[in-house]
Amino acid sequence: DRVLPVAPRWLGTHYVGDVNIAALVGSEQVSEGRDDGDLLSYVSAFIEKEVGNDLKSLEKLDKLIEQMTERKMQLEEQVLTVSSEIPKRIQNALKNAEESKQILNQFLEQETHLFSSINSHLLTAQPWMDDLGAMISQIEETERHLTYLKWISQIEELSDNIQQYLMTNNVPEAASILVAMTELDIKLQESSCTHLLAFMRATVKFWHKILKDKLTSDFEEILAQLHWPFITSPQSQTVGISRPASAPEIYSNLETLFCQLLKLQTSDELLTEPKQLPEKYSLPASPSVILPIQIMLTPLQKRFRYHFRGNRQTNVLSKPEWYLAQILMWIGNHTQFLDEKIQPILDKVGSVVNARLEFSRGLMMLVLEKLASDIPCLLYDDNLFCHLVDEVLLFERELHSVHSYPGTFASCMHILSEETCFQRWLTVERKFALQKMDSMLSSEAAWVSQYKDITDVDEMKVPDCAETFMTLLLVITDRYKNLPTASRKLQFLELQKDLVDDFRIRLTQVMKEETRASLGFRYCAILNAVNYISTVLADWADNVFFLQLQQAALEVFAESNTLSKLQLGQLASMESSVFDDMINLLERLKHDMLTRQVDHVFREVKDAAKLYKKERWLSLPSQSEQAVMSLSSSACPLLLTLRDRLLQLEQQLCFSLFKVFWQMLVEKLDMYIYQEVILANHFNEGGAAQLQFDMTRNLFPLFSHYCKRPENYFKHVKEACIILNLNIGSALLLKDVLQSTSEQLPATAALNEVGIYKLVQQDVEILLNLRTNWPNTGK
Repeated sequence: DRVLPVAPRWLGTHYVGDVNIAALVGSEQVSEGRDDGDLLSYVSAFIEKEVGNDLKSLEKLDKLIEQMTERKMQLEEQVLTVSSEIPKRIQNALKNAEESKQILNQFLEQETHLFSSINSHLLTAQPWMDDLGAMISQIEETERHLTYLKWISQIEELSDNIQQYLMTNNVPEAASILVAMTELDIKLQESSCTHLLAFMRATVKFWHKILKDKLTSDFEEILAQLHWPFITSPQSQTVGISRPASAPEIYSNLETLFCQLLKLQTSDELLTEPKQLPEKYSLPASPSVILPIQIMLTPLQKRFRYHFRGNRQTNVLSKPEWYLAQILMWIGNHTQFLDEKIQPILDKVGSVVNARLEFSRGLMMLVLEKLASDIPCLLYDDNLFCHLVDEVLLFERELHSVHSYPGTFASCMHILSEETCFQRWLTVERKFALQKMDSMLSSEAAWVSQYKDITDVDEMKVPDCAETFMTLLLVITDRYKNLPTASRKLQFLELQKDLVDDFRIRLTQVMKEETRASLGFRYCAILNAVNYISTVLADWADNVFFLQLQQAALEVFAESNTLSKLQLGQLASMESSVFDDMINLLERLKHDMLTRQVDHVFREVKDAAKLYKKERWLSLPSQSEQAVMSLSSSACPLLLTLRDRLLQLEQQLCFSLFKVFWQMLVEKLDMYIYQEVILANHFNEGGAAQLQFDMTRNLFPLFSHYCKRPENYFKHVKEACIILNLNIGSALLLKDVLQSTSEQLPATAALNEVGIYKLVQQDVEILLNLRTNWPNTGK
């Protein structure tokens, strides 16, 4: 074996000779886009990797050349194989394409032939199709004529049947046939055969009139035998009915005729245009009153129109209660008969109609028509209009509560909700409410509680004017709560809120007149009034009626974009209420008034505490030098003033207000004594003991009537007394602990151990420095 002392880097391409480059790289394929420089670099790197700088590795060259040569031969064989297969594949593909082309040409020839054949066939068949179309049209026309004649035949057949049944006096069967004819009429409504429709309707109308007239006459005769209508009281109704021996037969005939009239209901609704009030009253849609009840109502309708229309003496604008009371009386008089005699008939035939409510609904239409005609005549007479509204509301209340008239039926509230009438109602309501407010505030007893002598009832100490005002608002709520639409109720709610705001402004004006006497009776009465109104409004906010109004208001505000998304969210989540704005204003006024009272009492206390501040705390005898500890004489004016004012305001303010008052006062008093008495002086042992005695045995007990642990409201004073009265050892130890602590290691545990929770470390250090009874250490 020959050894070539040649380094791999300068071998270059001379050594590889004619070995193919692709074989050299082997399985690590060289990319087609690699240029010559890169290729040479790659070959050099390959040889350096296989041989390296070690001369002994040159022994591998022969073996490497053999491998490369073998790899080259394999690649050449692959190239030859591929180059021989590709032409065959291309040839096969061309052959397949040629065959597909021939098949496609055949299909095109067939399509052309079929197209011409079809066109020829269509031209040949066209005359036949024209003749056949004409024949089909004739057949369809004949079928329509036949169907038309069948309908006419069916109508005439039904008409003949009715005639035959009437000739044999078989009215029930005749009524049944009329029902079938009416159903056919309803089915034909979509037809465009106007003459057929007219013929059908005329036939139904003809037989309906005959049957209705006959049955109505017979039914009225039976009702007359029962002394219908019952004008007398319910107690005397059964007297005239029970006497005849033929009563069972009368009731049997009543049932028969009632059922036959019920059969005419469908045709009656089809033929009779219902009498309706103008659309401006927005009455709820409702079916016509059933035919037999209509007949029973006829004599009462005649009486009503006779007495309450035209120039009759009973038809007086100023007396709406006359016709309203008459309607209520008629409903009451006939209730027993309708429930006992008519309702079973309706139940028997499977009707869902309630006889009593149907009768009431028919009578209500008389009231609605009367109101609609009378209201325009008295709209601008405040007294007459207000009287009418009052009477209508009383009528509605009795109608719903006593006679169970549903709120979904047409009622007087729909008439009062008409735009012109409703706006007038709002105006009159506001006017009379303001007049009432004027009179209640100017009354001599305006600021006196009605229940002042009854302790259990007079917890809120509500002045008469505030109670009267909230009663007024409650009455207004009762007046409008049965309005049919939420939008109308919301308008009344706005009126109530305006009245509350107006009353608040009036209270504020009276309060300003009493500012100089902020502890006086009237000032306290105003404060009680403000608190009472705020409390009641907060209670109302949770009432179901106002919660429903809140939901309605939410929908209105969402449509009008008058509130922010946050406010809408608060309303929707019930976090706020419809009265929140009013309550917030009242609460602000209450807080301002309480603050003024607290400031007034606090000024008096400060004046009374001047001598106490100057007490000689440095030179007072120690507790051991006194037989019995007694209150500092300089503290007496302070405690007397405090006691008198607390007693006075406890009697004049309601419990909740007085609680807020004394807690606000204690907070200020605690800071005042702490800052002006304790921090402003130095204390020997006797002074600290005296201060603690004055506070714990005299000041704190003043408030023990209002809470169990009054010292908890005097945290600064209580804890200052603890520090000032610590024994010498504990005080020295605490002082050392405080001095050795830092921000990272506060002395909280040490302070808590001696009972200090409110005061911070710096405050305790100041208080320790206020003590003068430290031992003499010689320092």
